[in-house]
Formats: sequence, C-alpha cells, structure tokens
Amino acid sequence: MNLDDIRSDIDTLDAQLVQLLEARMALVSQVATFKKMTGGRVLDNSRELVILDRVASQVENPDYTETVVNTFKDILKNSRAYQEKVLKN
Repeated sequence: MNLDDIRSDIDTLDAQLVQLLEARMALVSQVATFKKMTGGRVLDNSRELVILDRVASQVENPDYTETVVNTFKDILKNSRAYQEKVLKN
C-alpha cells in the first residue's frame, strides 16, 4: 500500500465519520430542544464522564486511547456549544 492508497482509505473513513457526526448532531439537537422545553442545563458532568469512560473502554489499541478520548472531548465541547446556541434562540 502506498501513501495515496492510505490517504484514499482515510478519505473514505472521513466521509463515514461526517455522516455519523451529523447523525449525532441531529440527536444533540433533539436533546437541546428537550432541555429548552424543560429548563435543563447544557452541561451534565456525570453524563460526559460516562461517555468518556465508555469510549475509553471501547478502544482496542491502547496506543490510541488518549487520542480517541480527546477527540470525544472535542465532540462533547462542540455539542455543548451547539446546545447553548439552541437554548439562546
């Protein structure tokens, strides 16, 4: 496999990730709408810890755990920012 082949495989996975992240954000939007209707807070520390622990436990290659967990921290941070935006409107 050469570098172009590897990059092509990465591009394919990136397209799948975009679809999955968009599906996740659609669910986050539903959560934000629910919180707006019920007066819920955006940040739920205990929920985020559960998510990060679950993610860490699902990583098969321990060399990748920190990177994958940090990626999910970014996803959660951006999800909170989106929820804040929804709650302000």
